Amino acid sequence: MWWTGYAARGSGDGMELNELLYTGKSKQIFATEDPARVLVRFTDEATAFNARKRAKVADKGRINCAISARLFEEVGRAGVRHHLVRQLSPTDLLCERVEIVPVEVVVRSVVAGSFARRYGLTEGTRLPRPVVEWFYKSDALDDPLIGDDALLALGFAEPWELAFMTQAALTTHRALEQLWDRLGVDLIDAKYEFGRQEGRLLLADELTPDGSRLWEQGSGRPLDKDVFRKDLADLSETYRQLHARLLGGPQAAGGA
Repeated sequence: MWWTGYAARGSGDGMELNELLYTGKSKQIFATEDPARVLVRFTDEATAFNARKRAKVADKGRINCAISARLFEEVGRAGVRHHLVRQLSPTDLLCERVEIVPVEVVVRSVVAGSFARRYGLTEGTRLPRPVVEWFYKSDALDDPLIGDDALLALGFAEPWELAFMTQAALTTHRALEQLWDRLGVDLIDAKYEFGRQEGRLLLADELTPDGSRLWEQGSGRPLDKDVFRKDLADLSETYRQLHARLLGGPQAAGGA
């Protein structure tokens, strides 16, 4: 999945970037002068339904970059090893270079989305314990649900990696639940990804409202990408409100 052959501009702090390695739905990944590290650049792209719905959202890249940096800091305090080194600019993170494990780990605290549809449950029902699910990362197949046995049989992960990712995802989720709860927000569910680096696993990718469900306590108002999926409100304004809760001030257009 690595893309090569693209001369990138600088990061804003004087760091020289090399080729564009990968373009995702809302991020670009560039090589840097250090072969062990990459620059992750957040864009203003918003997608839903496996990129069948697309839009440009003002300041989304800046907001998600800041939120992701803050949340990686929080889970690091909880003892979870992750790939973030530091934030370089309003849209850029310097991260350890990893090989992404081709599965998404979804942790659910409350019934919502596909989990509600799959089992005929009522959205908003709190689960008696967090549920961990695995999804195979494949746009062509719409990221299908995959069981532990199939995941291991197909070689997507080793048994120790499965155990490690389960525990690390639960620890991450618990830390973020507690943080959001202090800010008047319920973390309903979230997607976590991991990457391999020299025989160890690191929490990787991003920690943003693009990959989680966040509901305002009391009102139940979504503060995540469901706003865009379901045309509920302005996504840029919703993310600015979330940024203000988390980081203590408004995210002005064009601001850091």
